[in-house]
Amino acid sequence: YMKNAYHKGDHVIFVHCPEYHTVVQSPMVMADVTVLTDMWKEEEKRIKELLEKLGQQMKDHGIGGKVKSIGGSPGEVICQVAKDENAQLIVTGTRGMGKIRRTFLGSVSDYILHHAHVPVLVCRHKDDHKN
Repeated sequence: YMKNAYHKGDHVIFVHCPEYHTVVQSPMVMADVTVLTDMWKEEEKRIKELLEKLGQQMKDHGIGGKVKSIGGSPGEVICQVAKDENAQLIVTGTRGMGKIRRTFLGSVSDYILHHAHVPVLVCRHKDDHKN
């Protein structure tokens, strides 16, 4: 985004949809409520640190905007935030899942492409490019 689409003065809304993987996938969840509570707090701490880091990176690059953390289905949340905030463009990444995995798990970028009311830019990490 910064290299190809950013314009000085852009107002960026960075949307993070937390997924509580460690809490949900742990076999200890059924064993002890205290363990679950501690794991949940640790996950919340990790998310807060990530949001602070993202906010600082935006400041460091002189990007105006805000960072939002909203629970829910990521594709739906991103499309709704874009609508609520009157976004002009949605920029999203892709994890580069294979066709079978994407079929069963779904793809956030695919959902956004098909449901967004504004143009969508899907960015692939340079290490994910296949020659």
